[in-house]
Amino acid sequence: MKLISLNVGIPRTVPWNGKHVTTGIYKLAIAGPQVLGQLNLAGDRQADLSVHGGVDKAVYGYPSEHYRYWQAELPDTDIAWGMFGENFTTEGLFEEQLVIGERFRIGTAEVRITEPRMPCYKLGIRFGRADMVKRFMASRRTGFYFAVVQPGVVEAGDVFESVARPAHAMTIADLTGVIASDRADVQIMQRLAEVEELSDGWRDYVREQLHRQSSSEAHQ
Repeated sequence: MKLISLNVGIPRTVPWNGKHVTTGIYKLAIAGPQVLGQLNLAGDRQADLSVHGGVDKAVYGYPSEHYRYWQAELPDTDIAWGMFGENFTTEGLFEEQLVIGERFRIGTAEVRITEPRMPCYKLGIRFGRADMVKRFMASRRTGFYFAVVQPGVVEAGDVFESVARPAHAMTIADLTGVIASDRADVQIMQRLAEVEELSDGWRDYVREQLHRQSSSEAHQ
């Protein structure tokens, strides 16, 4: 498990559907060691802090292995590291295996897995495709956010070392399945609702889905 590429960018304003939109999704690979702070990788910024960034979404990771899938899906698109707006392009980290709350040492920093990435229309801007958000969610290749437990210095080539893995075993893919499904697995939702490491917002969402599904079944 290692860090393939470090990618950063500052917000820029681009034309989209007859308007101008400011977005921080344009990331470029950078070389050498970089400081990873509590909220950002040095040189990186988010445009809309109401939905991006913050303690639970300080760093976005995306598996390099997914790039092969997208290159096959979008053969006419030039796809380079950072295309999905990720700060960490990774190798060997997968949504189906990453446990919510799992902590990793990377370089001199320590990070914690928090949640999947829920894309907005700006992913479509980056790819020049209005259908990109729908395709992204349908693929379940969401990537994952990290919180920064301990700031430090990171560099492409650094190895991810798992230092703590919660016993609940609920993964990023489990949470994505609840978000993306009309009728998610009740047992999965019940287990997610009890995950202490899950953010308050997502725990409330899961519990609301449980309530709705229970109410729907009661009226059938």
